[in-house]
Amino acid sequence: MSKPNVSFYNLAWRWHFYAGLFVAPFMILLAITGIIYLFKPQLDPLVYRELMVVEAGHHRQGADTLLANVRQAYPQGQVGQYLPPASAERSAQFVVHDGGRELNVFVDPYSGKVLGEQDGKQNLQAIARALHGELMVGTVGDRLVELAAGWGIVLIVSGLYLWWPRGRSSAGVLWPRLSARGRVLWRDLHAVTGFWGSALLLMMLISGMTWTGLWGKQYADLWNRFPAAMWNDVPKSDKQASELNEAHRQTVPWAMENTPMPVSGAHAEHAGHHMMDHAPAAPQVNLQQVENIADLREVEPGYSITLPTSADGVFTIAVFADDPRNDATLHVDQYTGKVLADVRWQDYSPVARATELGVMLHEGKMFGPLNQIVILLVCLMILLGSVSGLVMWWKRKPTGGLGVPPLRHDLPRWKTAVGVMVVLGVAFPLVGISMVVMWVVDSLVVRRQIMVRA
Repeated sequence: MSKPNVSFYNLAWRWHFYAGLFVAPFMILLAITGIIYLFKPQLDPLVYRELMVVEAGHHRQGADTLLANVRQAYPQGQVGQYLPPASAERSAQFVVHDGGRELNVFVDPYSGKVLGEQDGKQNLQAIARALHGELMVGTVGDRLVELAAGWGIVLIVSGLYLWWPRGRSSAGVLWPRLSARGRVLWRDLHAVTGFWGSALLLMMLISGMTWTGLWGKQYADLWNRFPAAMWNDVPKSDKQASELNEAHRQTVPWAMENTPMPVSGAHAEHAGHHMMDHAPAAPQVNLQQVENIADLREVEPGYSITLPTSADGVFTIAVFADDPRNDATLHVDQYTGKVLADVRWQDYSPVARATELGVMLHEGKMFGPLNQIVILLVCLMILLGSVSGLVMWWKRKPTGGLGVPPLRHDLPRWKTAVGVMVVLGVAFPLVGISMVVMWVVDSLVVRRQIMVRA
C-alpha cells in the first residue's frame, strides 16, 4: 500500500524543487520591498521629516491659496492631485507633473510656504511599491510577479504534502530539532516555518494576486460589479477609475477600479462632446469647494482630490482607507460642484468587501501596529523559507548539475495530485501554461540526461 505514496512523494518533491528554484528570488524581493512598504506610516515622516511634518498652527490657509503658491513655484507644471493635511501636524501635498517628471510638492498649510519636493517615482516608498508590483519593468514584471505568486501557491500545496508527518514524532514536524546540525536543521527550519506560516502565506499570495494585470484583471471583471442604478442618471465617459492608479501610487480603492468615470458639464451648453475630450479643464468650482464637499460628507482624512484634466473630466475625491469600511470615492462635476457619484463600503459586493479586507490585511493596515507585526513575521518567514530552501539545495547540489530529485520509474498515476495540479493550473492560467512548458522541458531535457548517464 505504501508504494504509491512513496512514489508520489518523489513527484511532489520534484515539483516543489522546480517551483522553489524559480520562486525563491522573487519571494526574497517581495518580502524585502513588502517590509519597506509595510512601515510606510512610520518611515515616511522619519525619512522626509522636513517635508511632511509641520508645527500645528491656529489658522489653515485655503486650498486655493496653497494651489496658487504651488503654481507660482512651478509655472510650467501641471497640478494633478491635492492631498489635504491628514492631521494638524502634517503638510499638504500636491502632485505636480513638470517637464516629464512627477513631483510630490509639500506645503505648510498654515503659512502657505512651499517646503520642498520629492520625486514621485524615485522616493523610497514609490520604488518599493513599484518593485513589489512589477519589478519596475512594467507589464513583463507584472506577469513575472503574478507567475511567482501563482507558483508560490503550488509551493505551499506541494510543501504541505511533503511536510505531512506520516507517523513521525512531532520534532521536525511541529517544531525544529534545534540540536540537529547542517542540512537537518535547515530542513526543519524550512518545513516547520512553512507549515506554521502556510495559511497566512496563502492569504498573502491570494490577496496580492488581486493586483496583478492578468489574473487580477479577470478577477475584477468577474466580481467587481456595481448596480447599474448607481450610474444611471450620470453621463459616463469611456475612461475607467483604474486609470487613476499606477504602480507607484494608489488613488482609488480596488473595488472601484472597474467603474466608469462620470462626465462633467453634460447639461451645459458646451461644444460637441468630442471637442470636450481634448479641450483643457476649465473648472468653475474651486479646490476649496471640493475639499468642503469631502468634509461635509465626512470622508476619512487622508483622502486625495484628483483634478480634472479635460473639459468633461471630474474632480475625484478618493480615500483608500486603512479600515476599508471607511473607503470613499466621489466624483464631482467641475462646473456645478454637483456630486455625480458617491460610492462607499455599503455599496461594495460581498466579494469586493472580502477583497478590500484582504488587501488591507496584506498591507498591514487594518489593526494598527498589531497587523504590521503579523505581516512583518510573515515576511520574515518568507525570507527564512526561501533562504533555507536555497541553502538546502546548495548543500546537496552535485557539481555541474542542478540536483533535480530523481523520478522513479514505477510512478502510478496519482489521481488526486494530478487533480490538484489541474485545478491550480486552471485557476491561475499563467501557472497552467508554465506547468505544461515545464513538463515538456522536464520530459525532453532532464530524462535525456538520465538516459545518457545510464
